[in-house]
Amino acid sequence: MKRAVFACVVALVGAASLAQAAGPKADAEFYVILDMRTKKCTVVDKKPQVDSASITVATDAIYKTKAEAEAALPKLKPCM
Repeated sequence: MKRAVFACVVALVGAASLAQAAGPKADAEFYVILDMRTKKCTVVDKKPQVDSASITVATDAIYKTKAEAEAALPKLKPCM
């Protein structure tokens, strides 16, 4: 009986972790940052740290998808 319960728990935990890893993040956020040394903009999926002298946020906008952020790159004045 204990083995059956343990097997069910393991199966449920495994299925939940697979479903979470396979699906897109609902709360995904993408940012556009500017590298001051190279003058190039990059899309990142983590909130940038603005305490660096060489990296700055190109815009205050937060994008829901990476494609949306990449489409905004040519329109941003610091990225031109």
